[in-house]
Amino acid sequence: MARDTPVQNRTDAPANDNQLPNLVTIVGRGVPSNFEIAVDGDLEMLADDPMAEGTVVAGGVAEGAIDVGVQRFRFSGQMANVRLVDWNGNEAPDSASVPTVHVEYGAPGR
Repeated sequence: MARDTPVQNRTDAPANDNQLPNLVTIVGRGVPSNFEIAVDGDLEMLADDPMAEGTVVAGGVAEGAIDVGVQRFRFSGQMANVRLVDWNGNEAPDSASVPTVHVEYGAPGR
């Protein structure tokens, strides 16, 4: 299915929560780490400026870096893949330093 308009990042809580009903939250643990998440539907980052966050969102995939703080994404469909790597290149679950990831299906708009 092709889109007539490009996907835009959400800075408020419009009525399209039904289209993107799920939420994934990435929480940094104070160590620079990289992440990649993939869903089998649409994906949008909840941020004013994803580029300032160092995150690229294309289709159903988001790739970025985090050390502290939280990054949130709304999505449709199911979570397909999560990849986490710490600053030494150690992947989860071999590293206790990688960010934690929380997935909530049917999450209310915030």
